[in-house]
Amino acid sequence: MASGNPAFNEKTFQQISRSGGAAMTVTGTISKTAILLLLVILGTTFTWNLSGPLAMPLMFGGMIGGFIVSLVTIFKKEWAPVTAPIYAILQGLFLGGISAAYNAQFHGIVLQAVLLTFGVAAAILGLYQTRVIRVTQRLRSIIFAATAGIAIYYLIAMGMSFFGMQAPMIWDTGWLGIGFSVFVVILAAFNLLLDFDLIEQGVAYGAPRYMEWYCGFGIMVTLVWLYLEILRLLSKLQRR
Repeated sequence: MASGNPAFNEKTFQQISRSGGAAMTVTGTISKTAILLLLVILGTTFTWNLSGPLAMPLMFGGMIGGFIVSLVTIFKKEWAPVTAPIYAILQGLFLGGISAAYNAQFHGIVLQAVLLTFGVAAAILGLYQTRVIRVTQRLRSIIFAATAGIAIYYLIAMGMSFFGMQAPMIWDTGWLGIGFSVFVVILAAFNLLLDFDLIEQGVAYGAPRYMEWYCGFGIMVTLVWLYLEILRLLSKLQRR
């Protein structure tokens, strides 16, 4: 049951007791995910339309605040009905600012990225529901290992940036850099596949109702990653 998504791992449902009352459902998880998505859109719209000295602090505040709230949510799953909406709003503030910056440089790129993100998510959901791609233990292990490797590479790149150095491939507009971005987009998409599987496992496990919010939060984490990677890929193609 491993997932590359940090919100989901093999102990996600083992660490909680089965619900003695109302248990989570697929329908409930979908509705909670829709609410979180709406909050992300509202936050994004706010900073997208914001100009002046407040835009940058709100963007970075949303990024840092969203990261902190995500950690709290991961370690305190029962707080998810409160922390997940807060995370969604903060991520929206961050996405609005960074999307506006991309769009100022490459007009129309954000709409393309949004459409591609939802298109990829819908395609992965279709592949999962029809069992065209079956989530096996081997597939879980491969995606988890690849995601962990990408995360480590990004951390190294972040450390290099503090010394004025740039890691290869992340921003490289050559074919190697584009190929790297395509790989990361595919990897993020396949993490959605594992997220859907874990939600199904949670319903079968009889997890408590608050896990609907937590699973919706997990989907948001992957969708945000997928959107940012698609945005980066499109920007590389535009630069070429």
